[in-house]
Amino acid sequence: MFTGIITDIGEVLDLTQEGDLRVRLRTGYDTRNIDMGASIASDGVCLTVVDLGPDWYEVQVSAETVDKTNLGAWAVGKRVNLERALRVGDELGGHIVSGHVDGVAVVVSVTDEGDSTRVVLRAPEDLARFIAPKGSVALNGTSLTVNEVDGSEFGINFIPHTKIATTWGDVAVGDRVNLEIDTLARYVARLGDMQGA
Repeated sequence: MFTGIITDIGEVLDLTQEGDLRVRLRTGYDTRNIDMGASIASDGVCLTVVDLGPDWYEVQVSAETVDKTNLGAWAVGKRVNLERALRVGDELGGHIVSGHVDGVAVVVSVTDEGDSTRVVLRAPEDLARFIAPKGSVALNGTSLTVNEVDGSEFGINFIPHTKIATTWGDVAVGDRVNLEIDTLARYVARLGDMQGA
């Protein structure tokens, strides 16, 4: 489990297609404190550490994960939002995030508003019903509050701190973004479906 509070920005150092995609990521984390098999959310995708070096770790990415996320577009040099798994006693500053991406949203507009940036994204039709104004979403692993919803499009406001502490300062129209809907929204919708049946 994660909180959606990004604690490092990694960089893709190498991609190798073996049976699965193997990715080496540079990190500022002290890798002496990372166990083999640990989970690290990388752009919101919970990935398992399979190898470690002094300032990097490697993960294997299955074909299913490549198909359902934006990881298939990763290239050497790409900056990646990182978060280590939640530990008992850690502050829950964002919201509960599983690292299981539901789909990919697309950035349709980017507008500066004062020091902040307003980003409008289009969600896949089947996920749009789970996104509500003032609700939470995780986008590329970042816990964010939805400002407004218009059909399958929704808006997010990025303050300067978020643009610096994450990769959101690099956002551009057309970007494909890993989307994880709020777990609570999923269960509320399921309950409504069951009561309507």
